[in-house]
Amino acid sequence: MEQAEGAGRELLGPAYPDDTGAVPDEVAAALAAYDAAPGDARAYAEVIAALQRSRLLVPVVAVLGEVEVDENGLARDKSSDMAAVLITGADGRLALLAFTGVEPMAAWDPAARPVPVLSQLAAQSAIQEGAAALVVDLAGPVRFVVEGEDLRGLAAGWVLAQVGDRPAWVRPSD
Repeated sequence: MEQAEGAGRELLGPAYPDDTGAVPDEVAAALAAYDAAPGDARAYAEVIAALQRSRLLVPVVAVLGEVEVDENGLARDKSSDMAAVLITGADGRLALLAFTGVEPMAAWDPAARPVPVLSQLAAQSAIQEGAAALVVDLAGPVRFVVEGEDLRGLAAGWVLAQVGDRPAWVRPSD
């Protein structure tokens, strides 16, 4: 008896099988505290710490590939691809978009498809794409930007710890 091509392979299950798409409570609370005191370094660090322990939704949108023109001169989609979203800020730097839940993502673009990933992977993807920042919840309710040392620390899987009166990134021991 012959095995069908691909037989014996197993599909991976979803990474977050119980995920409802809601904003995690810890992240929502940290963002609310940050929104109440946007200049407070401790509130900022609490959001980073909450994101470290959470998944983010990276939006994937259809991008038009090839277009063909029919005999009547009308353009038709020949192909399209799915892609994560990079935006260009007013200063010309790129940023990768991510969202804390389905609702904040739908407020930005109801047609976007959510891809749940660990925040570390979202940060790694931003760096890999040449982005200078990871923008979380662009359309609100609270927009949060991770950039510079914080983006690199989050991507590396380092731990944000409170050292005296300021946060600092600590590399986990091997």
